[in-house]
Amino acid sequence: MPKSYPFAQVDVFSQSFYQGNPLAVILEAEDLSDSDLQKIARWTNLSETTFLLPPTQEGADYRVRIFTPRGELLFAGHPTLGSAHAWLEHHGDSRDKEVLVQECAAGLIKVRRGEGILSFAAPATQRSGDLNEDFLATIARAFGIERQDIAAHQWVDNGPGWAVVQLPTAQQVLDLQPDLSLIPDAMVGAIGAYPAGSEFDFEMRSFAPRAGVAEDPVCGSMNASVGQWLIRSGRVDGAYRVSQGSLLGRAGDITITPDEMGTVWVGGATNTLFRGTALA
Repeated sequence: MPKSYPFAQVDVFSQSFYQGNPLAVILEAEDLSDSDLQKIARWTNLSETTFLLPPTQEGADYRVRIFTPRGELLFAGHPTLGSAHAWLEHHGDSRDKEVLVQECAAGLIKVRRGEGILSFAAPATQRSGDLNEDFLATIARAFGIERQDIAAHQWVDNGPGWAVVQLPTAQQVLDLQPDLSLIPDAMVGAIGAYPAGSEFDFEMRSFAPRAGVAEDPVCGSMNASVGQWLIRSGRVDGAYRVSQGSLLGRAGDITITPDEMGTVWVGGATNTLFRGTALA
């Protein structure tokens, strides 16, 4: 007989319902096998599905495993916020706990509550530095742009394998019509600035063909490591706000906030839109 597991589907990184990035969360999932986890993630067909388990490291509130339709990730951003939201609701949102500690394959990640949003502390990047010219040429060809259109570039890998290119304007990012068949194994994004005085500071797009996701509607992990790069390199000074997902009919809204200790916090709204049980 199948067993029932508490389930929540959480909308992450948007103040408006059904306008962010959806996440399926299976709670109390400790007796599910690895094959069960992958089968469920393949079936939900979302960019990520998470499974919450008891922690194994001291100081952690819970452990999460993060799956795409194709495999497991060490870390991902919107699954971190959505999982923390679901865990808080499941265990009583009124707890006097301002900072949660999530255990994942990338280590311990802090998640803090404040002013109607959750924010996670960006983990250290596992790979940084400029992209090589051969890869840049391939990205430019896939994006349908010239190499000279790329103003800056960087490895921004905090687990999923992200690389990013910076274009001069947000409109150039929105105008991209990539041919992902040219970069089938890539995890790559593009960011460009809005004019001064705009509602948002940047537009971001994230393409993840290697994970089986053509375009991620709103990507927390990429925004986290891109934020670290932009702040570290002096391309931005202080907090800023990112729009993502408009071409997919979404209204992603991500805040990037460095603190006095140099930690970059990635924040956004979280809302449970479906709640019930999953059978496995």
